[in-house]
Amino acid sequence: MAMQDVESLRREALAAVAAAQDEAALEQARVEWLGRKGPIMEALRGIKDAAPDERRALGLRLNELRDALESALAERQAALRGDALAERLQAEALDVTLPGRPRERGGPHPLQLAQDALVDALHALGFRLAEGPEVESETLNFEALNIPADHPAREMHDTFFVAGHPGYVLRTHTSPVQIRAMRAHAPEPLRVITIGRVYRRDDDVTHSPVFHQMEGLAVGEGIGMHHLKGTLYEFCRAIFGEDVKIRLRPSYFPFTEPSAEVDIGCVFCGGSGCRICKGTGFIEILGSGMVHPHVLREGGYDPAVHTGFAFGAGVERIAMLRYGIDDVRLLFQNDLRLLRQF
Repeated sequence: MAMQDVESLRREALAAVAAAQDEAALEQARVEWLGRKGPIMEALRGIKDAAPDERRALGLRLNELRDALESALAERQAALRGDALAERLQAEALDVTLPGRPRERGGPHPLQLAQDALVDALHALGFRLAEGPEVESETLNFEALNIPADHPAREMHDTFFVAGHPGYVLRTHTSPVQIRAMRAHAPEPLRVITIGRVYRRDDDVTHSPVFHQMEGLAVGEGIGMHHLKGTLYEFCRAIFGEDVKIRLRPSYFPFTEPSAEVDIGCVFCGGSGCRICKGTGFIEILGSGMVHPHVLREGGYDPAVHTGFAFGAGVERIAMLRYGIDDVRLLFQNDLRLLRQF
């Protein structure tokens, strides 16, 4: 092969590389010109047939041609990939000035809102939060609260017992936390609020087998019924408004003596009388009373020195009255039509 033939191969090969419009065509050009059967490899194999004085110069030119062609292939491949990327970016271009898709945001559940309101109201009155387990011993759940095995109040609670663990129940109220708190702080003055899930075998429009209770407890020297009434009045004002009416009715609870039911002016009719308040103008919201001496002793306090008051309410009931919900089951169904209102 003459030197002019090598130059002719260079022009043809570089033109073929430049003419490739995609990577497939470029690969075809590479195989055609640099493959084992391509003209450059054949020329390299034919050097042995050239005149002895031309072999060295011809070999150098052919190797230079092969190197130049490989560089041209690499450059063309990079250019084709860059063009493809630019086309893809153009096709998939986003207008970043357009407003984004709105994302739905969740919010507090009405039960959580009611719970937060209760805790805030009692925090402002000097009560602090106390917590306890939901699986509780019968001793703390009943006996320590003056509810012995033969007490009729146990039938009212309709308890869930823990299978395989005699003497343990799912707590039927949050009052065992009060015993735990008293035992941890006696004989110091104490003001605590307990709030959490409780369990009873009950299920209808106004009751659920799993519900939430809030209880407040104050123990110290010289605490009387007037302190309880003042606390309840301020508490009800914080939850239901400054103009709320409140009344206490004598009642009975095994863990308080004396005991009282607490009513507020009907939030639905304003006290004029309606179907919900049965024409009385008042709605019951919680139970309360002075802590029974037996409960004080179980908590580590001396009833001859210390007195106390306690009160408790269902969080679901507070939420229903506060937000006008007429079926407790709505609070557990996760219906977005209800939840979006909060």
